[in-house]
Amino acid sequence: MEATIKLSRQFFYENDKKTKRVNFIAREGSYHGNTIGALAISGHVGRRAPYLPFLMDNVHHISACNPYRQRLENETDSSFVIRKAAELEQKFQELGPQTVIGFICEPVVGAALGCVPSVPGYLKAMREVCHRHGALFILDEVMCGMGRSGTLHAWQHEDAAPDIQTMGKGLGAGYQSIAAVLVSAKVVKALLDGSGQFVHGQTYQGMPVQAAAALEVQRIIREDNLMSNIVKQGAYLEKSLKDALSSHPNVGDIRGKGLFWGLEFVKDKSTKEPFDSKVQIAQRLHDLAISPAFNMTVYQGTGSVDGTRGDHILLAPSYIVTAEDIDHIVSTLTAVVAQVFEKVGNL
Repeated sequence: MEATIKLSRQFFYENDKKTKRVNFIAREGSYHGNTIGALAISGHVGRRAPYLPFLMDNVHHISACNPYRQRLENETDSSFVIRKAAELEQKFQELGPQTVIGFICEPVVGAALGCVPSVPGYLKAMREVCHRHGALFILDEVMCGMGRSGTLHAWQHEDAAPDIQTMGKGLGAGYQSIAAVLVSAKVVKALLDGSGQFVHGQTYQGMPVQAAAALEVQRIIREDNLMSNIVKQGAYLEKSLKDALSSHPNVGDIRGKGLFWGLEFVKDKSTKEPFDSKVQIAQRLHDLAISPAFNMTVYQGTGSVDGTRGDHILLAPSYIVTAEDIDHIVSTLTAVVAQVFEKVGNL
């Protein structure tokens, strides 16, 4: 993300050393990393809080794309998308269109909101607003990309290719630490026609061992046809989770794509009221799941309602997961949920 922030600024700087494009638009309830620039882009309230005095003041946040929390009664996907695009357009006008470098978002929000996919049509609509004003459309696929959501790149679900894209995690499948930035021909051309270089560098970059590991991971994904397994088992995971837990009084929402699923927990299902943060629902679920009785890891998170309140967990099985594995995951999670809320009910 640090490289992306700098590269997107340099894109405009190459053509005009006095460019007024200094602003970024990002989203509330987002997470892009813990380094200073990435944290400034992020909308994760808790992780930003200790470092607010250090963060860039040229990042402006609009609302996330979270239909469970934001959709109006009887509002269709298309109407919801129109409303979101209008909000982005309004922010461009507020800042001045010629001052905006780009809009940055996660196609499927992971840690901050609990695996919330964009509504169909959203990415294309937001890209159209960016390009109308000559700004860059930037996607963070570090968590949701490289096959995790059912296509190699999450934006391929609606063919909304970005100008710049980040990726990591699934790129090396945990065998080596590696991340990368994909850059469109438009951005590359601007640098080649200008200075001819990207003014950026890191101590550990372009490492042959990491690159070899990532290449091998991608070879296995392709040759073993793991993308089809992600789609097949992802559909089974969705059905199994909803069959087992959608009727639970404290399971507010089950959402995701491919092998990337989240569950949001609520105190009152009809009003979507979250639990008090002090109850630590997500932490309780994590701690019980990882205990010797169950031996399963879930990714816990909070703040999915307003940055502070709201509990969720993520499930992200391996790309080689089987139906039998999913049966075990869902039955284990169901038992964990039952035990946690039995205890919470007695508090």
